Amino acid sequence: MRELFKKLHLWLSVPFGLIITLICFSGAILVFESDIMRVIHRNMYHVEKCEGTPLPADRIAGIVAATLPSGVQVKGVTIFTEPDLCYQVNLSQPRRASVFVDQYSGEIKGRNERTPFFDTMFRLHRWLLDSRPTGEGIAWGRTIVGISTLLFVFILVSGIVIWWPRTRKALKNRLSIKTTLGWRRFWYDLHVAGGMYALVVLLALALTGLTWSFSWYRAGFYKVFGVEMAENGQKSQGVNAGGNGGKKGRGEAGGRMEHGIHRQENVDVRESVNQTAVWENVYRRLVRQYPSCESITVSDGEASVALGGYGNRRASDLYRFDKDSGRLTEIKLYKDTDTSGKIRGWIYSVHVGSWGGWATRILTFLASLLGASLPLTGYYLWIKRLYGKKRSRR
Repeated sequence: MRELFKKLHLWLSVPFGLIITLICFSGAILVFESDIMRVIHRNMYHVEKCEGTPLPADRIAGIVAATLPSGVQVKGVTIFTEPDLCYQVNLSQPRRASVFVDQYSGEIKGRNERTPFFDTMFRLHRWLLDSRPTGEGIAWGRTIVGISTLLFVFILVSGIVIWWPRTRKALKNRLSIKTTLGWRRFWYDLHVAGGMYALVVLLALALTGLTWSFSWYRAGFYKVFGVEMAENGQKSQGVNAGGNGGKKGRGEAGGRMEHGIHRQENVDVRESVNQTAVWENVYRRLVRQYPSCESITVSDGEASVALGGYGNRRASDLYRFDKDSGRLTEIKLYKDTDTSGKIRGWIYSVHVGSWGGWATRILTFLASLLGASLPLTGYYLWIKRLYGKKRSRR
């Protein structure tokens, strides 16, 4: 049986190893994208001086709306509870676009856009630099990434069978990485022991990542948690719609607000902002109710409170209100969100490693780097073995 799994492990790894390396490496880079961007563009994310009273959200939206070209509208304003973080004004286009504004002076600090480097890493991770899938024809990049990720699961599982020791002494040896017995032994130990140390995290990343690749897998994944979905990813008839319970991370919230409960239509704030300061009133009411939340996003008729903390990083409470008076008309609390909505947020949080704060993000980063190294060390050991066999035949 072990010999069969050895062959399975080898012949799945050889053709797909380099693709797996690219997927894991680009995923590792993306773990700290938002943190790196905040360091590089600190002046855009942070106000210089926290002096005076912040301008109302309606006023901030109006300032940005006056600078936008025709066809682009303000969709909402995200206000962070940390007083030194700029307000984020979310735009209708391009996708996930937003600008940051100093809430004390009204100065537009800059436009939030993914840098070419991180955009390349994202496209490499999701589509192998193929174009974004449009729903027409076969998305080859996404399909190849999905197949490679699925096979990576089988490679990891077969590795467990090959690795599993028969004695306690063998277990100790296989969990150690020796650095004094030559390069070949070092790469062997890194491949074997490193793969075992990263195994659980890599399986979690692969199994959650597959939900973005295949609709049939996503439907099956949700079914495990008792949610019936069609293969196109939509809920089957009879199951109530639910939200993913969360705001997108800082630097991602711009292009759209998507809670699964309601999709906000584009709103031209130049028409909707009025002297009643409805957005500001709604925000002040919610911030008193949620003094320790992560942020509050207010848009035309809707407000989302990102709860923050550990676990589902997209967990949020959703409020709807009358556009003219600000009177609350509907409340959707995260704790009452149905299972499918919570699953979506958890899938994202586990896949990017954010569910446990810095500790799980660092763990995800290191595991992804180890995952990227496994095919390379495997190729090295395989080539050395082939070369050794050829020399023995001479």
